Amino acid sequence: MTRKAKFFVCALLLLFSVLVRVMPHPWNATPVAAMSLFAGAYLGVGYALSLPIATMLVSDAFVGFYALPVLVSVYLSFLLIACLGVLLRRQRNPETMIGASLAGSIFFYLITNYAVWQFTPYYEKSLAGLQLSYALALPFFRNTLVGDLFYTGIIFGGYALARWVVGRVQLRYQPQA
Repeated sequence: MTRKAKFFVCALLLLFSVLVRVMPHPWNATPVAAMSLFAGAYLGVGYALSLPIATMLVSDAFVGFYALPVLVSVYLSFLLIACLGVLLRRQRNPETMIGASLAGSIFFYLITNYAVWQFTPYYEKSLAGLQLSYALALPFFRNTLVGDLFYTGIIFGGYALARWVVGRVQLRYQPQA
């Protein structure tokens, strides 16, 4: 993919992800993790690390920022998912990306709910408090799983469809020798 094409795809993903985050949606059902995974798999390390952070900063400016340690855990979770995409660059197939999406959802759940337990006053600082934090977050985890899988299909599938269409158009309009 050319640098110009990467920038265009990046801009589309940023716009799409910010719009979905600021529109009403079920909690944790956004395209940010799928976009992070895609950026890692197709756009390269620089875009993979900057796109999720830019998306979160822009959209958080609209929806509101929250406790800094929790915010950092959310941002780091998306960076971890982007790195997972980078690691899977040579194995881009539906099975691998579905598995990576599921792994990303699990990482996000574990990291962010640990941060909520550790850095907010909502839970007792004990094993029971940590367990309660994870238990009460299960409905959000379900939304994360469904949203991540849905948006992974949309983003990766949309990209595959666009490549197929461009390939068909190029074949049709090749100059005749």
